[in-house]
Amino acid sequence: MSERTNPMEKHYDKRGPKVVEALKRRHFDAYYCPTKEEALEKVLSLIPAGDVVAWGGSATLAQLGILEKVKQTNPVIDRAAASTREEGQELMRKALLCDTYLMSSNAISEDGQLYNIDGNGNRVAALVFGPKSVIVVAGMNKVTKTIEDAEARARYIAAPINAQRFDNNTPCGITGTCADCLSPTSICASMLRTRISRPAGKIKVVLVGAELGF
Repeated sequence: MSERTNPMEKHYDKRGPKVVEALKRRHFDAYYCPTKEEALEKVLSLIPAGDVVAWGGSATLAQLGILEKVKQTNPVIDRAAASTREEGQELMRKALLCDTYLMSSNAISEDGQLYNIDGNGNRVAALVFGPKSVIVVAGMNKVTKTIEDAEARARYIAAPINAQRFDNNTPCGITGTCADCLSPTSICASMLRTRISRPAGKIKVVLVGAELGF
């Protein structure tokens, strides 16, 4: 890996491989890709030919152009193709039995733990059980020092920004800051800390030396 010259990129290149080693100690398959192009190539290489692929809502996947590539090579379950809310819900349920599930993570601690929040619960459900393989793609901007910092990032940075993305009528969608709300449309309904991959290698983490997602 050749050394990059941008200070932030140099920072990521030094930090990223250490986080990968921490993830491997926790039985995740993990990879560090300095560039978006390398990350895209790595993710595609981890998806077997013929696998049925599904995904959770993710700005990171969209930014890397992964979904467009996968649609050209694999059968997919795409809830965006649903014409009704009920059809979308059914596709999300079917996604839990796919072969490969793609998602990002709201935060990853330096010691190799994932932290995610979810409104519908489909992302965290797939991460825990169902798909044969889960590929988590995350920019290094989502790496935090501790798991407590990871929770704080997920709740107080990622969630309010995603509320803006979805134009959500929750307190954080209106004010831009978390109110620890009990809104029926809260995007923080479920919070999941994943401390190991079980079985080993089921969860594959691709860290990217770039700012991706929220």
